[in-house]
Amino acid sequence: MEPAGGGGFPAEPPGAFVLSNLAEVVERVLSFLPARALLRVAGVSRLWRESVRRVLRAQRGVAWISAGPADAGPPQEHCLVRAAAAELQNVHILPQTVLYMADSDTFISLEECRGHKRARKRATTETAMALEKLFPRQCQILGVVAPGIVVTPMGPGSSRPQEIEIGESGFALLFPQVEGIKIQPFRFVKNPKNLSLERRRFTEAGLLDNPELRAVLVFGYNCCKVGASSYLQRVVRTFSDTNVVVAGGQVDNLVSLTSDTCPLDVDGTGVVGLSVSGQRVQSATVLLSEDVGDEKAVEAAVQRLKAAGIPERDTVGFMFTCVGRGAQFYRAQGNVEADAFRKAFPGVPLFGFFGNGEIGCDRVVTGSFVLRRCGEVRDEDLFHSYTTVLALVHLGASR
Repeated sequence: MEPAGGGGFPAEPPGAFVLSNLAEVVERVLSFLPARALLRVAGVSRLWRESVRRVLRAQRGVAWISAGPADAGPPQEHCLVRAAAAELQNVHILPQTVLYMADSDTFISLEECRGHKRARKRATTETAMALEKLFPRQCQILGVVAPGIVVTPMGPGSSRPQEIEIGESGFALLFPQVEGIKIQPFRFVKNPKNLSLERRRFTEAGLLDNPELRAVLVFGYNCCKVGASSYLQRVVRTFSDTNVVVAGGQVDNLVSLTSDTCPLDVDGTGVVGLSVSGQRVQSATVLLSEDVGDEKAVEAAVQRLKAAGIPERDTVGFMFTCVGRGAQFYRAQGNVEADAFRKAFPGVPLFGFFGNGEIGCDRVVTGSFVLRRCGEVRDEDLFHSYTTVLALVHLGASR
């Protein structure tokens, strides 16, 4: 009896035929693979290569890697570095832009290097490089450190976000390349010899003359130095009167900005951030003032953010709060603000920091690019202390 394939050779298994010829089936199978595995199998055939491209292009969701005090290990390696090394291989997106934040005490080895500026610079650079070499080379990476971190543990978006005021912690937000959306890092360095702000640089950063600009995350670093706060305010006011949502605060240090050509000086002063542009981007912020001091007041403030009507899918939450708030502010009750956010937005991950000053107000930018405010807020009231700024950034539903 002759074999089914004829000519004395066994027939090709039906599964092999399907995976070699039917693009729909191939894409469905490949969609279950993480991004690194997809890149490896893209060389199997032209069909698989094109299928991999389509699968990666369809990934709109933001991924993240997080670490907290429970993940702390040897002092020579930060917990976020270990978490990234272990988890990046499981991520289903190919990151185009990375925003990471970590606690300043352990990330830059302040205790070991206090009073030794060169040693501190070296420790900061080594930790940042160890983390950044784990990401794809084409990534634009922005990294800052702050006194405390707000982070959602890895897993489903409904995981309870944590306010980590003390202890080794950090996160890395991984933004994929999404058609019609541009996420662009920027940096302005305070130069005592030249304090002018060139409009050209703001335009290049997507902050001016950009009709699709929707949201700006902005961070001042080393703001304890003379003139640093006034420089931060000058930079922010240059673009804050446009129809955009502005949210952020003051961090301890800048530790990385790969897209910048200026040499990184951890002891310098400046302003960094991300501009988010795209017609389908929606964003909103609310300000929790000093008077918001109990659980009910926090939940009422978060409801203002809920009223903005921002879709939860493909949305990231941000929380920038003062080091003077937290558990001590709420009479030894921890996680009050993060829990209120989760109650209102159970499917939205929350990230941010405890810093030394907050930037933001009640402001909503809808999908039709109409600026609305929940209250009358002047631009000079964007800068606060003992407050919390909560923000939503929605990257737009797939068409």
